[in-house]
Amino acid sequence: MSSMLSIGISGINAAQVALSTVSNNIANASTPGYSDESVNQSEAISQRGGQFTIGSGVDVLGVQRAYSQFLTTAVWSSTSSLQGATTMGSLTGTLNSLLSNSGNLQTALDNFYGGFSSVASSPSAASTRSATLGGATSVASVYNTLGQQLTQQSASVNSQIGGTVTSINNLASQIATLNGQIGQANPSGTPNSLLDQRDNLVQQLAGLTGMSAVTESNGSVSVYTTAGQALVSGTQSYALSAGSNQYDPTSTDVFDSAGNDITSQLTGGTLGALINYRSNVLEPAQNALGQSAIALASSVNGQQAQGLDLNGKQGQPIFSVGLPAVLPSSNNSTGGATVTASVSDVSQLTSSDYILSYTGTGTGTNGWSLSTTGGQSVPLTANPDGSLSADGLTFGVSGTAQKGDSYEIQPTRNAANSLTVSMTDPNGIAAASALTATAASANTGTGKVGSISVSNATNANLLAGASVKFGAGGAYTVTDGNGNTTTGTFTAGQPITADGWSLTLSGTPASGDSFSVAANTNGLNGNSNALSLAGLSDVGVLNGGKTSIVNSYANLTTQIGTAGSQAASDLTTQTNLFNQAQSSQQSVAGVNINQEAANLVQFQQAYQASAQVISTAQQLFTSLITALQDG
Repeated sequence: MSSMLSIGISGINAAQVALSTVSNNIANASTPGYSDESVNQSEAISQRGGQFTIGSGVDVLGVQRAYSQFLTTAVWSSTSSLQGATTMGSLTGTLNSLLSNSGNLQTALDNFYGGFSSVASSPSAASTRSATLGGATSVASVYNTLGQQLTQQSASVNSQIGGTVTSINNLASQIATLNGQIGQANPSGTPNSLLDQRDNLVQQLAGLTGMSAVTESNGSVSVYTTAGQALVSGTQSYALSAGSNQYDPTSTDVFDSAGNDITSQLTGGTLGALINYRSNVLEPAQNALGQSAIALASSVNGQQAQGLDLNGKQGQPIFSVGLPAVLPSSNNSTGGATVTASVSDVSQLTSSDYILSYTGTGTGTNGWSLSTTGGQSVPLTANPDGSLSADGLTFGVSGTAQKGDSYEIQPTRNAANSLTVSMTDPNGIAAASALTATAASANTGTGKVGSISVSNATNANLLAGASVKFGAGGAYTVTDGNGNTTTGTFTAGQPITADGWSLTLSGTPASGDSFSVAANTNGLNGNSNALSLAGLSDVGVLNGGKTSIVNSYANLTTQIGTAGSQAASDLTTQTNLFNQAQSSQQSVAGVNINQEAANLVQFQQAYQASAQVISTAQQLFTSLITALQDG
């Protein structure tokens, strides 16, 4: 009877544990990260006695959670990819909205160039000139608005990088703490709730950054970033830090616990997406927009200089734009060189950023080397004045650099923000051509003026006037208004150049023939330069003269639209992959309410049956005592 009683007690205890486990499963059916639990039990081993052995009841070995390391790791991986795709989709969507809602630059450009056509129709009309300057202001305003909004988004992204690093560190610290608690609890039983908490935290961490997790032999989990940096090892966490980029203090980089910049090595999750978006979408968009702004200012100002305004003066710039940014490394030696940069050839200007480094070796470029921030080497050309040139840029270096000093060059990053209209007088629009050329009436040859154009608007003697006098054999002498002379031999089809102008003649001049070149002061109501200004809308300015300003903006919107489309497609794909991984994991670890309801009935009946066994044992024992007393 005592054996029967102990068997009943073991059964009721096992049923009670099972009922508590089922109750806990039902209560946590909707708890994120919870794994379904079940009771492990076995038949109690009894000593053999006599000719046969009767069991001794049941032993509860423990409560085990449903778990698959493979499926859980798959969920972590898909979580990282999904969060990265979600972040990228949100950011590119915002950028597309900025471009579509910040004023149509395409329309502003069309109106601006159209204004020059109106000036060409009425060169002396003050109203059309004022309207054209107003169009210039509108264009600059749209560039400014777009540039400022991209700058604001850049600041937001950099702030999010810092905030994400803080969240990563908090999670890593919690995981390390749980490693310690799990290690302490393991000798007395498997701490399922702590393991679930830790897995949930690891999944949250995976959503913030790409990582790998390794379960150690002592039950702890070690976590590493995609850069190989340990975030958690045992009970120790290793914090990342967010700090300023060595060149650009407005750009946030990520550093490991040893202070190494690991930004470019981080992928996956929210952090990886933020870094990827900043480097491959946002900054290229800022640079492309700035490149367009510089090209606009350069082409319009350049054409302005080839004409005369209503005051009879050479056309002055309509736009002004800031110089390329030169950012010295914070690691440079104290008192090193000073570097300046300017745009010298807009047709060769790219949307890249560069690193100018002093290697201390080499002769032609005085020890300097240039590469894009992506690491692609760019050939440098040494100029006679000691400056250096590459990709449409000219670099000036003064002072003494030390080996290892470097500078980041951002030629176009902030140009859209700095674009302004510098002209205030509508009469300053240079609608007329700058020069006129005429043949002397006494000429005897067949030479006639074909065209006169400006080849170098910055030449100080451009408007000084000049005479071209021919001698025998096609020899000619150019004498400008300041008495300077240039000689040459005429070749049919080849222009005569001097003082920044280029004169093309048709026919054959005779010895003694002469031609005069002068400022077009008698033709101030002309429109040839206004027509050239209007035609800039279709003229290739960028990419070696292949891309117009209008097309450059169209290319930018296409570039951003493509990035947004790719991000949306990737989000759809990653969402499906995550759902599949989570479904597979939950098929093993998730709580099935229907199954738990059935288990509840089963274990309730087991509890009641075991209670009945105990009751029966008590009745038999009572009957035995009564019988003994009666006897």
